[in-house]
Amino acid sequence: MSHIDIGVVQDTLGMFAFLAVELTLLFLLISYVVGVLQEYIPPSKIQSILSGKNGKGYFVAGLLGAITPFCSCSTIPFLKGLLRAKAGFGTMMVFLFASPLLNPIIIGLFAVTFGLQVTVFYFTIAMGVSVIAGYTLEKLGFEKYVKSEAYIEPESKGCSSACGGKTQVSKWKRIWDTTWVDFKKVMPYLVGGIALGSLIYGFMPTEFVAKIASKENPFAIPIAAVIGIPLYIRAEAVIPLSAALAAKGMGLGAVMALIIGSAGASLTEVILLKSIFKNTMIVAFLTVILSMAVSAGYLYSIFF
Repeated sequence: MSHIDIGVVQDTLGMFAFLAVELTLLFLLISYVVGVLQEYIPPSKIQSILSGKNGKGYFVAGLLGAITPFCSCSTIPFLKGLLRAKAGFGTMMVFLFASPLLNPIIIGLFAVTFGLQVTVFYFTIAMGVSVIAGYTLEKLGFEKYVKSEAYIEPESKGCSSACGGKTQVSKWKRIWDTTWVDFKKVMPYLVGGIALGSLIYGFMPTEFVAKIASKENPFAIPIAAVIGIPLYIRAEAVIPLSAALAAKGMGLGAVMALIIGSAGASLTEVILLKSIFKNTMIVAFLTVILSMAVSAGYLYSIFF
């Protein structure tokens, strides 16, 4: 093995170790803080807040989505709870769009990885498009594409330890237990994303990335957005992966599109949403995410 190869391996291992420690601590800290917030903003409270029909409800829905990242097994029952509580359809959709894109884990990773300016831009685009899309879908009458069975009371089974179930232990200990369970669930994705990102950082030829996905390629952004949607990569993994791609020459507009596409929608989420929505609404959901990803990518390329 040549000296250059040894150096590349050392750089790769160094990047992996740094990201693993930094992102693990960040995930645990933010998850615990969110757990404390959820003690004071339970799902029932959110349902009652979103039941209003006033204009402020759309922005409230986006903000609540941003601070309350529910685990995947609670997403569908929670959305059904919003329907049964007669929450406005538009506000429910804003929450659905904003929650996976703006949860504190993503925002924290964004800030650490790309800096405050990029994070503020990402937050503004994701929040703005979520609110506009929710309002537009309600005005266009898309509520008729909600399946009638979505209004049926869901069975509550399993998932209690991972989704904030109440147990007879200290409140702070219970929040930590939930945080740790959540961390163990995402750890394979987090480590996998960091490992893949570190390998790309160390070994992928810069020329290859620059040719395919540089800011000079006008098709890089829509390609990244389309790839991101079916690519089931959690945000915890895609952000360190995207940071490595950016370091190799991938335009930040394309990076933005990839992150929004992969975090905003996944095949798993679409399959789960089919229990609530008819196919027309599923298409509309994917169209919103794809449009958000592409527009964010081009706007970033124009203004930064």
